[in-house]
Amino acid sequence: MPDESVKVAVRVRPFNQREKDRSAKLIIKMQGQMTTIANPETPNEEPKSFSFDYSYWSHDGFQEKSDGVLEPAGGSSYASQRRVFEDLGQGVLDNAFEGYNCSLFAYGQTGSGKSYSMVGYGQNKGIVPITCDEMFKTMDKNADPNKRFEVTFSMLEIYNEQVRDLLSKDNPKGGLNVRQNPKLGLFYVENLKRVPVGSYAEIEKRTDQGTASRTVASTNMNATSSRAHTVVTITFDQIIKSESGSETKKSSVMNLVDLAGSERADSTGATGDRLKEGANINKSLSALGNVISALADLSMGTKKKIMVPYRDSVLTKLLQNALGGNSKTIMIAALSPADINYDETLSTLRYADRAKKIKNKAVVNENPLDKLIRELKEENERLKKAMEGGGVVMQEGAGLTPEELDKMRKQMEEDIRAQLMANQAMIAENAQSWDDKLAEARTETEKIDVGGADNSRKSKEAYLINLNEDPMLSGVICHFLNSGETSVGRKDASPVPNICLSGLSIQKQHAVIFNKKGVIEIESVSGSGSKTKINGIPLTGRKALCHKDRILFGSNHMYVLMNPLKPETADNSLPKEITWEYAQKEIAQVKGFATGSAGLSKEQQIVQEQVLEILPMVSEVNAVSEELNKQKSFEVVLISAAAQEGGDITQSHASKSKGLVHITRVTVKMKNLLNGNTWLWERGKFITRRYLIQELYQKFLDGENISNIPKEQDPFWEPTEDVLIGTSNLFLQSLSYCLDFEDTLNISDYKGQEEGHLKVKLEPCDNKGKPIDEEAFVDDPHELLNKPYHFKLTVENANIHKSRFSKGIMVKYSVKNNGKVEEVKTPTVKNTLTPTFNHSKVISIPKLKQENLDFFESGCITLSIYGIQEDTMPDPKLLKLNTRDLRALTINQELRQMENMENSTANASGRRATMFGNEIASDTSHLKTEVVLLQRKYERLQQKERRMQQICEEWSKKPDGEKQFEPFYRAVSAVANSTGTRLKTRVQMLNQMLKLQKTVALPSYKDNSSPMLRLQKEAPGLQRQKTMDPSMLSQVLQGQKYVRQMALDKSSVIEEKDGTQGDQDSFGSVDLEPYMNADPEDSADRSKRFTQNGNRTGLLSDINTKREVLKPARNAVSEYSANKKTPSKSNGKRPSSADNNKTESSACVLQ
Repeated sequence: MPDESVKVAVRVRPFNQREKDRSAKLIIKMQGQMTTIANPETPNEEPKSFSFDYSYWSHDGFQEKSDGVLEPAGGSSYASQRRVFEDLGQGVLDNAFEGYNCSLFAYGQTGSGKSYSMVGYGQNKGIVPITCDEMFKTMDKNADPNKRFEVTFSMLEIYNEQVRDLLSKDNPKGGLNVRQNPKLGLFYVENLKRVPVGSYAEIEKRTDQGTASRTVASTNMNATSSRAHTVVTITFDQIIKSESGSETKKSSVMNLVDLAGSERADSTGATGDRLKEGANINKSLSALGNVISALADLSMGTKKKIMVPYRDSVLTKLLQNALGGNSKTIMIAALSPADINYDETLSTLRYADRAKKIKNKAVVNENPLDKLIRELKEENERLKKAMEGGGVVMQEGAGLTPEELDKMRKQMEEDIRAQLMANQAMIAENAQSWDDKLAEARTETEKIDVGGADNSRKSKEAYLINLNEDPMLSGVICHFLNSGETSVGRKDASPVPNICLSGLSIQKQHAVIFNKKGVIEIESVSGSGSKTKINGIPLTGRKALCHKDRILFGSNHMYVLMNPLKPETADNSLPKEITWEYAQKEIAQVKGFATGSAGLSKEQQIVQEQVLEILPMVSEVNAVSEELNKQKSFEVVLISAAAQEGGDITQSHASKSKGLVHITRVTVKMKNLLNGNTWLWERGKFITRRYLIQELYQKFLDGENISNIPKEQDPFWEPTEDVLIGTSNLFLQSLSYCLDFEDTLNISDYKGQEEGHLKVKLEPCDNKGKPIDEEAFVDDPHELLNKPYHFKLTVENANIHKSRFSKGIMVKYSVKNNGKVEEVKTPTVKNTLTPTFNHSKVISIPKLKQENLDFFESGCITLSIYGIQEDTMPDPKLLKLNTRDLRALTINQELRQMENMENSTANASGRRATMFGNEIASDTSHLKTEVVLLQRKYERLQQKERRMQQICEEWSKKPDGEKQFEPFYRAVSAVANSTGTRLKTRVQMLNQMLKLQKTVALPSYKDNSSPMLRLQKEAPGLQRQKTMDPSMLSQVLQGQKYVRQMALDKSSVIEEKDGTQGDQDSFGSVDLEPYMNADPEDSADRSKRFTQNGNRTGLLSDINTKREVLKPARNAVSEYSANKKTPSKSNGKRPSSADNNKTESSACVLQ
């Protein structure tokens, strides 16, 4: 038959509860076969469009029937489960009856709805169960006596490149082998159990058996189901007897594949890990992507010679027929509708778009039965001869060494022996009648107990029901609590417990549950060291249990107590249905992490999800470390944006929207409990190591000796590296005013605890690092715009508290210097806890922009202080302790340190208040800097006010005949409008005088009064002169000299009421601009106000206005002074930021 393309469908699910709580935005739209996705970060950008065979809208527009089945509401385009089956599943079924191989696989990220489409939940059955049900209904309608049907069912799971039979209790170490049929070239799973089934009910029970097997395995090792592929294979044979009596078999193999979560490998951030290649986390999906790309190129003819890499993974070997082979294949891609999942959803759409280009060549599988049996026997004879002589190996082994020949011979013999056994099994199967095989299978099926016990008992007795990360695996295992005592522990205990669990941190005698007339209590077995948590809180002593209480046994076994006899004991605030996510959030809350989503940004929501994802993994790895006595501990660490390297002085709030700033990072800290060395692992690196740790633990369970593995292959080992002691945030607000800033900053670790102090200096300078003149201070930062700007950052010295960092200390930070990001590092100072660096760096901004000023106002440079770590010999006393005791000792030491901290209570409450407590501490430091600068401004304004009051008092004491209002007003205005910058005032004054030289002839006055004081009154009447004679020039120069003398002698030094000398820079020089450029109408208006009956209303109004301006500053400083009574310091040269701006927590961790 001609080539046929893979059919591709996409389906979008509704918002889940978490997305609803976060007010998620819909980014998917569908119309006909077209699907579009909009980037939430760039709403004005054209959405990306994709076209598929089917686009199913299942996001909204549905209603629930009385039996729980979802159906489209009136006029809605909602795609129900039934519609999806009719489009996809019915085609699979029709092809199976025609004798074609069929494959259906679901692809998408974890939680996107793959399992719902494939299997379904509750009454809303998915494609697999509906297809099986319809297949048996069609078989029952068969009226042809010469046609009979044989159906076999198998179910396997691929996890970390190992194949496990979900219908068998006995799986070999390392999983089942995948071998290749030398005749057909196809791969198959050796010794996979294939069960004959005669009805849909039998398939359903076998599916439940496989699901229960997945649940137990997942719980024992927390082998995350989202990373496992599940393959259900249904072999459908039609035996047709001809009129001559010969039989022909028409065979169809249906592969129904639920792929693992398609989280992109590059999004986990595992780059740089020395053991990355050893982990098989994403190997199958990566290989599948490579196969799809190669087949797409092959179908499009873009490349002539293409090697399709089927052999790269177990999954692609088994799907070889489905992709590019003898099969009719359908792919359904599940989409998440939420904006937070944009990247993953777009990746899924692109993946599906490639898959639709693949072309398969399906043929009907129809062969006479006697011919099949004859061919199998002939092949067996050839295989036996090959094993006896080994001639094949010798014939192909020219040029090989004896060792290589021996290895090849052994591999060949093993493959031949396996194929021989497989052929003999097929012959034996054909020899046994189908009815006998079906009867045996039914007897076995009836005995299966998947732990889901009689539903009628659930309304009368208390029981424990399991929770799992995969909703498909929740509620699968049920343990009823009989009256009296129910023991919990491992199956190797004596006596054997009533509830047998296995896995991490499960003790032989773990706990005892008491049931006395419906009153349930639980107690850990004394002396066992067992770990049990009730509602996230560790169990100590005996505790009464309420309906819907959550119980965690060990590290992974999560159960919910259901007590129908005492339903009133349940907490009213609990949700109707307890989920795995709810239980994990509860544990996170107890550990101090905030789990509420109200008011969180998209980045914070991502961080919260990552924390909830990684917490149970950290708990698991800690348990493995204890069991293998690796003397390592792990904890989740949040590194805030403020605590990360790379504080860029050119960034601004506008940059944040472009994704140019850091976001909080989720990391894991590994600590050597013997010598205190620590390592910070990125989330992706930890996830990779966690899988390798699982592999190591599995080898330990299998009885292998893991004590002698090389340290380079040990996932718990890391070479020593520089450790981040802590960070200090240097705020830049002083640069907006060209002020020096010298301060001793706190060094805070990720917990917000003080690790030492760092003395730094920040000063504006020229491009060579020379400090600028003290008169460069500006009141308005906007005066700096569009000009070159240079400043020097000097790291002077540090004082570190912990002695283990004395081996070497250095400081790192990054800035944007001359438009390029530059990493700056001080020299390493060794063998001291008080290093002196005296390291300076000149940072240049070619042209200061508004975004730079914005960052000066609200940003900071993060200084990261690093310590050198070395492998040192631990205390001999510690070597006698196991990992559990070492962890307990370390925790107790940390608790004592926290109790000794003066601000421990504040830090603890801050960390429990928010997941981003470090950012609050950083904001507090920022506010302190702002208040200090505001205080300096307030002091200058206060001096102005005192001077204005002094002028008013002097004026009021004068006799009425000497009170001249205009000179008095000008004196007050000069003080009120002073900018505090002598250089600026002088420049303005001289510019005005130069103008006067060109335009005005100054007259002389007999009373020797100042020409400038009379100038404004008589200026309107003066005539412009084209030339100026020597006498006029003399008068101009006399006026200049008078103004300078007035500015320097009368106003430069101000005697305050308390006898102190005023700050000259504050208002010592008088700004003449307000009244030298005065409008004639304004002047006349002022004259009128001041001359009416000696009325002082106008003056008092001006003074009151100035006082109102001062009120906010005065109030802010008063509030600041009330909380912090230490006066701010000045550097003596010019106004400077104070020394009491201490940075606090720059990152947060909660264990």
